[in-house]
Amino acid sequence: MIRIDGSQGEGGGQILRTSLALSLVTGKPFQVNKIRAARKKPGLMRQHLTAVNAAREIGDAKVSGNRIGSSSFSFVPAELKAGNYHFAIGTAGSCTLVLQAVLPALILADGSSTLVLEGGTHNPFSPSFDFLSKVFLPLLNQMGPNVEATLEKPGFYPAGGGRFTVKIAPAGELKPIEIQQRGEAVWQKANAVISQLEPGIAERELKVVKRKLGWPENCLEIKDIKNSRGPGNVLNLEVGYENITELFIGFGERGVSAEKVASKTVKLAEDYLTCDAPVGRYLADQLLIPLALAGKGRFRTLPLTNHTITNMDIIQRFLDVNFEVNKETDGTVEVNVSN
Repeated sequence: MIRIDGSQGEGGGQILRTSLALSLVTGKPFQVNKIRAARKKPGLMRQHLTAVNAAREIGDAKVSGNRIGSSSFSFVPAELKAGNYHFAIGTAGSCTLVLQAVLPALILADGSSTLVLEGGTHNPFSPSFDFLSKVFLPLLNQMGPNVEATLEKPGFYPAGGGRFTVKIAPAGELKPIEIQQRGEAVWQKANAVISQLEPGIAERELKVVKRKLGWPENCLEIKDIKNSRGPGNVLNLEVGYENITELFIGFGERGVSAEKVASKTVKLAEDYLTCDAPVGRYLADQLLIPLALAGKGRFRTLPLTNHTITNMDIIQRFLDVNFEVNKETDGTVEVNVSN
């Protein structure tokens, strides 16, 4: 039984999700204590409980402590089962974070799977559906599996009510990839998404993007979503290169001006655009598990976050893998994965 301190390092839900994912892959049981101890509301919240229960069903696992607010639980997987699954969070909790807990196992399973996930699809502090489909999955598919995600209905925080489907054709094993250069720039796009809100919000956001980044009008777009449960506003700044796509996301919130939302999002993009590392900070975190499962890989990124460093530590509790982090003279970081 692997015993994990859920308060270590970054101390958040990623410790839980990485442990679930790799327990399913390796068959190794684990127990985690002090779950999310560093958070304002510690313990299992609804989206974390949904991830635990989803992993339990897919891995036919024995679980204790899986209840809202629990600060400790154990997970003993039995048999990984590909198939058709439907998981609903019941709140605006992030569907993409639930997916993180089960996708690594299903891309290595014996058969194809289809997942239907309901809850939040565009949440602050978690990968949006757009990031999943445009940034992460294209790279994952280069490693062997074929994973397709289709958004049926967006779910904005705090109303939720979103829904998307993920179809997974697994690979026998994952092929390593190396992402050292971006390649030539191919496109740039800014879209301001609104639902049940005044179009002027999106217009003001795009004015900031145009002024600060100098992107032309034909790269700017407003998307008015009609089928969401509640109001929402998301600003997406997308940059496409020969070897990679990156996406920088801002979320509108009550009491925060459109200009401030756009300025914060532009700053994220500028941090990336002013260096030449191909992999952004959030993508670096998500690439760790696939590369660790492949046993090899390499990428260049920006300085690592505490979230990423903690994720490396948890991965090494389950897999015999080494992460070599080399700081380059230009301030970027090269991450080498080997076993």
